[in-house]
Amino acid sequence: MSVTSLWNTLEERLLPVFAQYRSRIAELPVEIKPDRTLLTEADVAVQNLIIDAVLELEPDAVIIAEEDERTGTREEVAASAGRVWVIDPIDGTAEFVRADRTEFCSVVCLLEDWQPVAAFVLAPELGAGRTPLLVTADVRQRQVLLDGSPAGSGPVRWISATRSEGDPERPFDAAAAAAGYELKVRTTSQTLDMVRTVVDLAGRTDPPAPAFDLFWRRRQKVWDGLAGLCLGAAAGLRSCDEDGKPLPLGADLLSRAEPVFESTVMGRPEAVAWFLGAARA
Repeated sequence: MSVTSLWNTLEERLLPVFAQYRSRIAELPVEIKPDRTLLTEADVAVQNLIIDAVLELEPDAVIIAEEDERTGTREEVAASAGRVWVIDPIDGTAEFVRADRTEFCSVVCLLEDWQPVAAFVLAPELGAGRTPLLVTADVRQRQVLLDGSPAGSGPVRWISATRSEGDPERPFDAAAAAAGYELKVRTTSQTLDMVRTVVDLAGRTDPPAPAFDLFWRRRQKVWDGLAGLCLGAAAGLRSCDEDGKPLPLGADLLSRAEPVFESTVMGRPEAVAWFLGAARA
């Protein structure tokens, strides 16, 4: 089975599972984890399904999964040669547990030599009429596909820079407005905001949502970010931290129980250059 075949297998297996859980979403128990994010039995079931499919392809796969409950060093990651699978079973669980929302997805990213090379993002209900949208990336081929067709985006003057409800504006918020940027501040799926930084979904979602020139987060967990970074790399976007330095992918970061980027910036090169200047002002 190739990586492309794995993506097809995951789409085929995941969609019925999502439909089953969403049909009884009102009665699904919801837990609050220590980091105040949500957890349901659907997260665990979807994660197990994805892991099983990855192991069919690669029986000795080294896997980092959000709900694996690791508390110590991931020795198998530290000992690997940098080929690692990273899984977020449901990114946007807070959206998933609301029957009226569709901003959630399943996410898989493959790293080789500690760098993202292939990614899978399946949003089961994001398309118009609550239809699925599948976005995949192949960095070597410099290819991003939306439902199997090449996809991309142009300048749109929007930035994804969400903040928690009640938090004050950041110094760059006013600079963004002065530069003609609109800001998305409501938190939903980080991965889907990164998808929209790479792919313009205009006309494919209902209601429509903006594409972005730039994505920014602090303290981003790697399972929320790596697939998006892979999409960006395949599309030729720039990724860095708030100081303009490369993100610290490697054994040290990824072997931690909860690997976290201190900051993540990804977008069109000119938008990233503007942001780095505005953030330092």
